[in-house]
Amino acid sequence: MTKVDLSQFKFDGMNREAIDDLNTLSQEDKDQLLLAGVVADESMRSASYLQMDHSAVHCQSHDEGVEILDIKDALKKYDGLGEYYWTLVDKDKDEFTRAANDNLHGGYFIRVRAGAKIKDPIQSCLMLKSENVGQNVHNLVIIEEGASAHIITGCSVAHGTKAGAHLGISEFFIKKNASLTFTMVHNWGESVAVRPRSAGVVEEGGTFLSNYVLLKAVKDLQMYPSITMNGANSVARFNSVVVAPKGAHLDLGNRVIMNAPNTRCEIIAKTIAAGGTIINRGHIGAHAVPSKGHLECQGLILGDGRIWAIPELDGTAEGVELSHEASVGKIAQNEIEYLMARGLDEAEATSTIVRGFLNTDIMGLPDRLQREIDKQIEELQASDAM
Repeated sequence: MTKVDLSQFKFDGMNREAIDDLNTLSQEDKDQLLLAGVVADESMRSASYLQMDHSAVHCQSHDEGVEILDIKDALKKYDGLGEYYWTLVDKDKDEFTRAANDNLHGGYFIRVRAGAKIKDPIQSCLMLKSENVGQNVHNLVIIEEGASAHIITGCSVAHGTKAGAHLGISEFFIKKNASLTFTMVHNWGESVAVRPRSAGVVEEGGTFLSNYVLLKAVKDLQMYPSITMNGANSVARFNSVVVAPKGAHLDLGNRVIMNAPNTRCEIIAKTIAAGGTIINRGHIGAHAVPSKGHLECQGLILGDGRIWAIPELDGTAEGVELSHEASVGKIAQNEIEYLMARGLDEAEATSTIVRGFLNTDIMGLPDRLQREIDKQIEELQASDAM
């Protein structure tokens, strides 16, 4: 992990005015939010949260089953949230967790009430609006018993912003027979350092599904979210699509611990090194039977770049079933030739293969974002051809 000098960034004084309606944002800000999966039109969203620099500027629920607050307001309302706050992530883990604890700027608190089936996604965005801002946030998500929801959360810089630091703590609590789909889209800048620290716990019959998309330039990212499955018949799945352009250093992965019987997990990561470096980690620990886990790391190198795939399986009980597949390489020539024989030129064939490799259809992203993903693929091919 490369060194991040926090003294280079402004962690105080970058406050912003409240925004009642996201439609009043500038078109440039709307476009940047959209590239992080967040839409200004909230008619198809059950709740929204937006943080700019050091301020929560917009926080509103449109569904009685969803409570959404700035974390500072939630700490006041619920007397410190002692049962949840800083219980899954160690506040003294490293300098980044300590910074987030000592100088909290905000973050979202999302509670889906027991039994509520939330139809429309909940959306949130953490944006670096100004240059060289350091942002400390703590997010807390509680899906109560029998509830279900989809959260689309985006992290982004404003148009023209290139440098900054984002330190994000996230804690997830999936209660008995509850379900959460959590889709995160990162739209950072070329000189942004990102240090998320995330953990979650899943109770009996619970389901945690995570989608992660990173296709834009970022200087330095290090993240390793960990989910602990403490309840029988629980499920966890991670699906990641990641691109590292030239100059990017990404150290990321997922960790799942299965502590109860009849648990299942899957970690699928698809990565492309297009000039940058990717360290792709995956860990499944199984400590109860029956349990099944599968880990898959697929890496594609376009031009220059480097990928380390580091899969780990840890079984401590007789009868656990764990498997992994890992591959790193380039596009197979016979695949290109197959498509060329059907009328595509070499560039079109390569783009088709890469687009299929980076398939995000299952994530339920906005159409405009999907078009931008396709555009990014074309840019990858153009840079690879140079």
